[in-house]
Amino acid sequence: MAWHDTPLTRTLNIDFPIIQAPMAGATTPAMAAAAANAGALGSLGCAMMGAEAMAEELRAAQAGTNRSLNVNFFVHDRPVPDEDLNAEVAARLAPWYDRFGAGVVKAPADAIPMFDEALCEAVIACGPTVASFHFGLPEAALVDRLKAAGILILSSATSAAEARWLEDHGADIIVAQGAEAGGHNGWFLPRRGADLTGTMALVPRVVDAVSVPVVAAGGIADGRGVAAALMLGAAGVQVGTAFLATPECSSPEVHKQAVINATGDDTMATRAYSGRLARGVANDFSREMASHADWPDFPLMNAATGPIRAASAKAGLPDAVALWSGQGAGLVRAETTSQVVARLVAETEAALARV
Repeated sequence: MAWHDTPLTRTLNIDFPIIQAPMAGATTPAMAAAAANAGALGSLGCAMMGAEAMAEELRAAQAGTNRSLNVNFFVHDRPVPDEDLNAEVAARLAPWYDRFGAGVVKAPADAIPMFDEALCEAVIACGPTVASFHFGLPEAALVDRLKAAGILILSSATSAAEARWLEDHGADIIVAQGAEAGGHNGWFLPRRGADLTGTMALVPRVVDAVSVPVVAAGGIADGRGVAAALMLGAAGVQVGTAFLATPECSSPEVHKQAVINATGDDTMATRAYSGRLARGVANDFSREMASHADWPDFPLMNAATGPIRAASAKAGLPDAVALWSGQGAGLVRAETTSQVVARLVAETEAALARV
């Protein structure tokens, strides 16, 4: 059996067991379509979008390909405002607003849509192959409606316990997301102070815990990582950071250059941008804010830091941009989306041939 004939490729009807990660704020219809046309699963990060915007993005991607596509959403808990903490955060951010001339500090606010009936109906109407989720799954009735419409359900697990929960609640595919992954970590069950697990240790545990296809994610940016994941029992991989430097990526140029120039040893996990742990290339803002432990509930900080992130990017300075990136950043090149997929395939074949 060929290495690319796995339960994932058969389930998704794709050529290679590779998912282009659905990175909110970075993916575009052009990226998703190009990845799909190259034989991977193309994905759109729709966490910041309402039903109408999501449908527009997905329809645009579908216009560029007849292959499988994935739309992704956050399913976080509603945040609880804390006015005293908001005041502390305003004081922390004020010098940064002044630094970039961003005006009055914007108050933390819940600006990310919840996955509700309207979004569910819009997804069903558009008919993607996959609806994927981060931080768990939406309410059972919405999962049931998606599945009844023939849409596959995917979500991220950071432990075997989360993987079992996801399978029990309807997930058809589970991404085992290691601590090396860029952007927001998807944990959603209590960890009781335990550290997040790396991809190498996590994947075989998740594979042993569930019966559905498992996708490895975190620190995978070349074919050696794909081959290693397959050796660990994964049915495929999800790759994000390698696509951040592509022309199809909508991230600002300063973000793309930071990822290309990163060594992989210069990323850090921070809560300062959104209130929830997320990995990116370390910069002035994330390093300065590392001394603060308390932050408003996710996603309140996303609104508060928005003006300084935008102003920093506009100035071409990485100082306060959320430079989301995984620890595989040291392997990233300036390539097109289709070239990334082709390279991953060629490198995987070469790595497996050596074995």
